[in-house]
Amino acid sequence: MSTDLAVFAATSGHSGVDRVLGNLVPAIARLGLRVDVLGVEGHGPTFDTLPDGVRHLPLGARHVNPAIPALVRYLRRERPEALLCDKDRVNRAALFARLLARVPTRVGVRLGTTVSVNLASRGAFERFVQRASMRWIYPLADAVLVPSAGAADDLAAYAGLPRERIHVVPSPIVTGRMRARAQEALDHPWFAAGQPPVVLGVGELSERKDFATLLRAFAKLRAGLDCRLLILGEGRRRGELERLAAELGVAQDVALPGFCTNPYPYMAHAAVFALASRWEGMPVVLIEALALGTPSVACDCPSGPREVLDGGRHGPLVPVGDADALALALRRQLDVPTPAERSRAAVQGYTDEGSARAYLAALGFREFP
Repeated sequence: MSTDLAVFAATSGHSGVDRVLGNLVPAIARLGLRVDVLGVEGHGPTFDTLPDGVRHLPLGARHVNPAIPALVRYLRRERPEALLCDKDRVNRAALFARLLARVPTRVGVRLGTTVSVNLASRGAFERFVQRASMRWIYPLADAVLVPSAGAADDLAAYAGLPRERIHVVPSPIVTGRMRARAQEALDHPWFAAGQPPVVLGVGELSERKDFATLLRAFAKLRAGLDCRLLILGEGRRRGELERLAAELGVAQDVALPGFCTNPYPYMAHAAVFALASRWEGMPVVLIEALALGTPSVACDCPSGPREVLDGGRHGPLVPVGDADALALALRRQLDVPTPAERSRAAVQGYTDEGSARAYLAALGFREFP
């Protein structure tokens, strides 16, 4: 039987894209489509168990560009109806491979972030290459997909692409498995009965996630309220954050336990969830926290938080990098939390099945259950 959809990505193994594809592929398979996940050695996405109807096919290369010949052979042999790829280098490789293979496979390229902000800190040559590829190569794609209206507007302006050609598709975040994993036991003393409330952050310890601003906000909050801050994630900024917590005098009330394979019990039991990012495309962790009913606060970064929180109706939005405003918003949520049912309602459009149907429609599939 022929393949309906091929997925080509080269992820870190623990990124937001990994979670998106990890939820999207099984949801598409449950709709009855046959899916091939094409792998680059040492990269994700990975699956604990492959769903029925899904194959994992390694391309026999350690990097994206050397995988192009194998991708060309795959396209000629299997001739999938559509190919979904993610991130600029992979997107370019996929479009080039389709051109060499001379097959009618439809190609959908996805970018999961706000590109102008994401590229602002890159070198001039990298910015030139990526902007040029978006401007001149992406028009060869059958669909350009992004996770938020803000990311779509930014991409159109930055790359000069027609806005009407960019599809906004909701990310597949809310799943039954996520809810089930949130019910697992949480063995952490800070969440025992009678302990002070815990503010939670989740993400890579990086410049983009800006946990330094969250730490400064927490120090201001802690000055007037007995509470704690726990940040799940790993990254190059760990040492800097540990030093900052000590300088602010709150190190004893701050924990950075590292990357966690199951952050959902922490989300479900936290008093408030905080997103301090400088930029996003659509923040997966914010949607997850809201789906579990957790009161949330977010920096109004480009792009996603304003859309998810409906301009602040489902949780406070504060200026990026403003520790004072973030501290006040955290205190507000601790004093008068957003009701759990309102938080859950805010993200009802981000289910895995709903997202799968939106992706398939954008990729040109007109008939599926």
